[in-house]
Amino acid sequence: MRKKICLVEDDKTIAKNLMRLLQSEGFAVSHAGTQREASAMLAESRFDMALVDISLPDGNGFAVCTEIQQTQNIPVIFLTASGDESSVVTGLNMGADDYITKPFRPRELIARIRAALRKTDCQPACFDRNGIFVDPVSGLVKKNGKEIYLSALEYRLLLIFINNPGNILTRDRLLDELWDAAGQFVNNNTLTVYIKRLREKMEDDPASPQMILTVHGIGYRLGDGYVSE
Repeated sequence: MRKKICLVEDDKTIAKNLMRLLQSEGFAVSHAGTQREASAMLAESRFDMALVDISLPDGNGFAVCTEIQQTQNIPVIFLTASGDESSVVTGLNMGADDYITKPFRPRELIARIRAALRKTDCQPACFDRNGIFVDPVSGLVKKNGKEIYLSALEYRLLLIFINNPGNILTRDRLLDELWDAAGQFVNNNTLTVYIKRLREKMEDDPASPQMILTVHGIGYRLGDGYVSE
């Protein structure tokens, strides 16, 4: 699957050349020329990384970077004017992954993009579907932006589901994986209790679950709305 890049650049000539370069390297690119356009684009689509110009006609790339960190948690490379050291420092302090100064060499830019993407690929991906957000690195779980606190077994059970999208998980498999993780005896009754507890914390209506579905006589599976297309 092609990596999707969010390009935020107000100079139409630079943007056109960048899109041509990135597409020739196999990337899918969406372009925004202003901060407002970038916000709309980020709200509509998910991306794998962003290239962001610092100077924008209706704002700046720092605000775009902040929005990206709050909504998509993807690598950001700033495009900066030559010699603008203060902007570079500000961007890196904000958590940007890299920067490159204009005019830049195409091969260097591609190398920096691939390096940033490799770092991301080495980390477990965050889960973000239908208001549920899970960060496997930090263990953070949120529902509609509000943090949810799970026990160790509840969290492990949730990870099993989101790491097996679209698959039916038998009760025996769930028991085996929970046993390995918990180091304690987990039986059928315990599993039923933890499924109930997890639904109470994650579902809008635990009595009519949409996230963790029962497959009668077999086990459970993740609801279709929580499986990426």
